[in-house]
Amino acid sequence: MNARKLVALGVLLILGLAFYFGMGAYRDQTQAEQDARVGAEKSRLIRMHTPIIGPRSAPVTIVEFFDPACETCRAFYPIVKQIMAQYPDKVRLALRYAPFHHGSDQVVKLLEAARKQGLYIPVLEALLAAQPEWADHARPDIGVAFEAAARAGLDMERARQDMETPEIQAVLAQDVEDLNALQVSKTPTFFVNGRSLPSFGPEQLARLVAEEVAKLQP
Repeated sequence: MNARKLVALGVLLILGLAFYFGMGAYRDQTQAEQDARVGAEKSRLIRMHTPIIGPRSAPVTIVEFFDPACETCRAFYPIVKQIMAQYPDKVRLALRYAPFHHGSDQVVKLLEAARKQGLYIPVLEALLAAQPEWADHARPDIGVAFEAAARAGLDMERARQDMETPEIQAVLAQDVEDLNALQVSKTPTFFVNGRSLPSFGPEQLARLVAEEVAKLQP
């Protein structure tokens, strides 16, 4: 290999390393900025009305900004449940609504109506199971979502009335205000005890939860 080719390869290697470390620094900066934003707006992570899954007194909280029509949210639901099962007394899930997809606001209100009937988790899981049938992003079939909720035992007549109450409208409005203040732009977005994921993925979420649980050891 002649000297010119060696120089060219050396330049490419240096550029590649610069790009790699530059991207790492960019991710670190982005995460630091997001964590600082959350620190300044900590009250926006969880509200009094926020649905909590798991022990309410658990010291580690996964906050998930969630859209019921989001396929990735559906895929993450069993992963989050598995992580919580590893630490049954230590980890809880707080669900915040991020109704980015068309029609999701109606399904959010349906979930809140289900909570009033003590059927939040059964209806949530029924809606996620049926998501491929109702959650077309261009033309969602909300009637199919309602049918799934009814099969889970929801009193639909009462639910339709509750969905339009000022109380449930306020829950939705507050969650939208909070996600905008925190600059959440995609679902699912996770925070663990106020810390954002360094990069997106199930392993990253599990690792961040494990780090927070480890802090509890005496």
